Amino acid sequence: MSKLMTGAEYRASLAKRKPLRVYLNGKRVEDVVNHPIIAPSINTLALTYDMAHDAEQKELMTTTSTLTGKTINRFSHLHASPADLVKKVKMQRMLGGKCGTCFQRCVGMDAMNAVFATTFDTDAKFGTKYHERFRKFVEYVQENDLIVDGCMTDVKGDRSKSPSEQADPDMYVRVVERRPDGIVIRGAKAHQTGAVNSHEHLLMPTCTMRAEDKDYAVCCSVPVDHPNIVYIYGRQSCDERKMDTSPAGQIDSGASCFGGQEALVIFEDVFIPNENVYMDGEYELAGTLVERFAGYHRSSYCCKVGVGDVLIGAAQTAAEYNGAAKASHIKDKIVEMIHLNETIMGCGLAACAEGKQMPAGNYLIDIMLANICKQNVTRFPYELSRLLQDIAGGLMVTLPSAHDLYNPETAEYLKKYLAAAPGVTVENRMKLLRLIENLTLGRAAVGYLTESMHGAGSPQAQRIMIGRLANLKSKQALAKNLAQIKE
Repeated sequence: MSKLMTGAEYRASLAKRKPLRVYLNGKRVEDVVNHPIIAPSINTLALTYDMAHDAEQKELMTTTSTLTGKTINRFSHLHASPADLVKKVKMQRMLGGKCGTCFQRCVGMDAMNAVFATTFDTDAKFGTKYHERFRKFVEYVQENDLIVDGCMTDVKGDRSKSPSEQADPDMYVRVVERRPDGIVIRGAKAHQTGAVNSHEHLLMPTCTMRAEDKDYAVCCSVPVDHPNIVYIYGRQSCDERKMDTSPAGQIDSGASCFGGQEALVIFEDVFIPNENVYMDGEYELAGTLVERFAGYHRSSYCCKVGVGDVLIGAAQTAAEYNGAAKASHIKDKIVEMIHLNETIMGCGLAACAEGKQMPAGNYLIDIMLANICKQNVTRFPYELSRLLQDIAGGLMVTLPSAHDLYNPETAEYLKKYLAAAPGVTVENRMKLLRLIENLTLGRAAVGYLTESMHGAGSPQAQRIMIGRLANLKSKQALAKNLAQIKE
């Protein structure tokens, strides 16, 4: 049996890394693991480890490795059937509900499955030896229960130009030197979820490429603590509230124990040994890798359904606290929230149930349905948030600080004038309203709303794929057949 880490062991594994070059708010971070702005995102990842030991969640969180036959965390698994894919999205919903934010491991899982399949195809086409290298990397990740940061999104520079046409050639990660024992890469990856909290980076090309872009057609892995990697931590709305660790500060943060994380990751001439290189110039397969990864990741947005469950629960609680739970229009709004949330889940489950085996042996979701799932995610969470804000009322954005509730000079005023339904304490009402603020406007909204829009590709990226996969000719043939049109 391979080692399944606990949350505490995961934290200890981060502390064993070499010092990272992390910058946050204009300063270098000396203690990455315990920094108050970063710590909530580490708590979220620790939850994914602890849930693997939870009796109720073990079936979702763990599985048997197709490579070693050992028990592993599902986040490092190569999907072996449609049932595996279904369990993946059910796991993601469960975790989204537990933490109310991004748990940062889906990108690595989706990247590993896409690269595993694509290295197999690359070897078949070009006679390379990438697949066996990558298989060993996956075994290493599984055996040590590591977190992989899937790195796809380049900074892109001028979007009207291809990678090789950029005025600055570093706008896409590229190979700048080839040596007998490996390659040297340079560039940056943007919006990297959980980058600072991971053990390994898995870099992939970000778009379809042509022959002149072959230096940018690179896929490789590298430890997060490589000395030539720089991290510039992404700011989030209201993130400095996490600096206040007092009881009042915890209320004002709104679910401050958990959080997501993104970073700009700069690769400054990073050497990658040959055994960690899985594509080097095979530009013909870059688009295939991108399409597979995007498909996997777009179905993975069922994590937002778990967060949506939290929003629905918050809406019902807010209605009860306000004494409005029996109003017919409130009930109807909550029903609409449920409908939208379950529609996302239905598409995600369908994409998984229709999954097909690839030549490498692992299973790929139905790409059309995955794109439909993600297209819904770019819209429905915004409506869920609007309905929640409607039900909660304006106090969620005009609420005084919890420090005023704990201040003897102002406490009695708040207890008197912020009272609502009988039996509801003002403190509990404030806690709920801060949670709603965080979910729909604050730190968690980064992982729920903006990530719903742009994560796994912008809405237009899904619409392009939907149009490409729709097979309009066959639909036209059906219509013409019924209309008895002969051409």
